Amino acid sequence: MTVSRYIATLRAHIGHDLLMLPGVTGVVHDDAGRVLLARRGDNGRWSLPAGVVDPGEQPADAVVREVWEETGVRVVVDRIAGLATHPVVYPNGDACEYLNVWFRCRPVGGQARADGDESTEVAWFAPDELPELNEWARLRLDTATMPGDVAWFARPGERHPGLCRPDAL
Repeated sequence: MTVSRYIATLRAHIGHDLLMLPGVTGVVHDDAGRVLLARRGDNGRWSLPAGVVDPGEQPADAVVREVWEETGVRVVVDRIAGLATHPVVYPNGDACEYLNVWFRCRPVGGQARADGDESTEVAWFAPDELPELNEWARLRLDTATMPGDVAWFARPGERHPGLCRPDAL
């Protein structure tokens, strides 16, 4: 997996210790109601396109960039769908906690394709034909399809299972 220069510099100082990072996710639905998923290069699981916000970058710009880099699909952001923190421990032992903002997006160009690094496979899935997704991916997908324009967030004291698992990539 490609690591940004910024994170690599931080890791050189702190090793595998916990980093708090800003992250984004694109929940992309096409006109047929299908959702765009990518098979992750680090663990082989299907998930939503996601990544880290670079220093000086706005979250909406980051999600457009991340979806393009990982899937080859150009998107526009329709709305914020939710935000939450979640812990992750990567296969190499790096610990992170992301403050993730997920956006409901729609495709406007490009062609679905894997980048060969962060994604090994990319595909559109009908809602009733989704592959196995972990609770973190399900939370973002489900809340992005809720009606209305209100973003989901964990209410004070709420403990959603998708937010608590360190393997929740």
